[in-house]
Amino acid sequence: MAASFALVVLPIPVVYRSPSLRKKFPVSVPPAQSLRICLHITADSNHYGPSLSHGQRPTPVGVTECGDDGSDADCCLVLDRLAFSRTFNVAALRVPAADCSALERRLRGHLLNWPRIRNVARVPGDDLEPEFRALLRDDNGDGGYRLLSLCRHDGGPEFGREALSPVLYREKLAKQFNFRGFLKFRHLERMSRLKKKKKRNRLAGQEARVKDGEEKDYSVVEVLGESDKGNDEMSSLLGDEFHSRRWRGPTRLLLLDARYTGQDIEELPAAIKAVLKGDTALCENSVPELAQCQLTLFYNYWDMSQILENLLPEGIVVPTGFETVGHIAHLNLRDEHLPYKKVIAQVILDKNRPKIETVVNKVDTIQNEYRTMQLEVLAGNHSLVTTVIENGIKYQVDLARVYWNSRLATERQRLVRGFTGSDVVCDVFSGVGPITLSAAKKVKYVYANDLNPTAVEYLEKNIFINKLDRKIEVFNMDGWRFICSLFSSQRCFSITQVVMNLPTDALDFLGAFRGIFGGRGRTNGCRLPKIHIYGFSKADNPEFDFHERINMALYETVADIEMHRVRLVAPGKWMLCGSFILPRNVAFASKIHEG
Repeated sequence: MAASFALVVLPIPVVYRSPSLRKKFPVSVPPAQSLRICLHITADSNHYGPSLSHGQRPTPVGVTECGDDGSDADCCLVLDRLAFSRTFNVAALRVPAADCSALERRLRGHLLNWPRIRNVARVPGDDLEPEFRALLRDDNGDGGYRLLSLCRHDGGPEFGREALSPVLYREKLAKQFNFRGFLKFRHLERMSRLKKKKKRNRLAGQEARVKDGEEKDYSVVEVLGESDKGNDEMSSLLGDEFHSRRWRGPTRLLLLDARYTGQDIEELPAAIKAVLKGDTALCENSVPELAQCQLTLFYNYWDMSQILENLLPEGIVVPTGFETVGHIAHLNLRDEHLPYKKVIAQVILDKNRPKIETVVNKVDTIQNEYRTMQLEVLAGNHSLVTTVIENGIKYQVDLARVYWNSRLATERQRLVRGFTGSDVVCDVFSGVGPITLSAAKKVKYVYANDLNPTAVEYLEKNIFINKLDRKIEVFNMDGWRFICSLFSSQRCFSITQVVMNLPTDALDFLGAFRGIFGGRGRTNGCRLPKIHIYGFSKADNPEFDFHERINMALYETVADIEMHRVRLVAPGKWMLCGSFILPRNVAFASKIHEG
């Protein structure tokens, strides 16, 4: 199908930096005229590279319906991986294997340049057949000296040797075996080699190789129109069992560019014609020949975006990004994706194995006090307990019972980078310890707290795994109570950094710092802690809005607050981090109780 595009070129003034160039090349463009060019582009002829929309396919669609009973609307589509096989006709040069490397360098620029497709292909029958090799009586074949050694091992009378028992034969080998290795015992050399994988017909039995969504091959090449010339001579020499065999010798296929498919020899470039006509000293064994081949690309060749673009209806945005938590892929699908969520999850699982083993989707927003997410397992195993390695630290996480966000790894690293070795950190909402453990590797001591008992349990496990139990003290308390009890103890003056990473509700706990040192009197030598508080803002000026909300929570105007935009969590909604030294008027003010 041809598409027409109208390209309008408006007059553009030409400016020369040198006056001599302006005199030598005068340019005059009529101001009232414009050049209109119509381009007629044929999509099929102008397309380069493989695509699911091109080539032949065995089935018209990539999904099949389970049934019409309507029992489960979410599972109405099933991924059909075999439907994504595409065949393309390409031309190739069949050349001797010895000259393949040199010819590949000579024909560079005329060979197939598709992603993950090698220019050099091998097909069944391009090497010497085992039946022919067994008839040879030379050192390079299976006959000759190897067969002679095996016969001598048998002790046949035709060799004038007596038969040796296996024990005596092994002793003889042990005496004669030396640093020269297998030079005299080639049958031992052959026995000691790793067994080669048996060649199978990669075109036949494609369904048997599709197991658990994994294809073993990206592509396969088949030569079309193989003639049986020479079979009669071969059968007369070797017998009727070799009638279907073709004596070719070791050859390779050099896949030519797709634009040469179906062209005659006279239409090919001069470099290819020179090779075909034998005008080169490289081809000493035989003259290369032009062959028409069929290149088949399987499901495993196409990337995730190409598969989903072909599966989803036109007009639906293809989901390409997801959060990775250990072996779990965490999706946030839109409402338009929900009818196809099972298929989307299966494609993501297939294209990211073995790193991804489970695909989940967030069902609802976080609304509980423990900030745990309601997740639905769409594909893979149902285990939501995983191990995450972040900045060299190992964490165990259960996404069904604790909160984790891998997108904040950069922010956590930025925050900990500002700490020093003499700091004492108080992590009010620690979770499983992403900030706590990172800080403990650098600072003097860390006090960690979380309201969720499961998060505290995993925090203690992570502390033990990373061997940081001597530098961390764990609490399971409400945030307001934790701040008051910790700062009311004798350890209060040693705390230098306070982290409040609970963007939704952290401002509600900021009032606990008002009057935190009120009962001790004003001490000029007391070092007040630096507070790092996180929050969301949808205002046009999020920094100003968050600054004002901090002032309202402390009942005091904080002049100097360092604002940092962490990330855009939604359209028009920013996550921010405000860092400031706790004002002395707030720390020694009258105590305000919660509520």
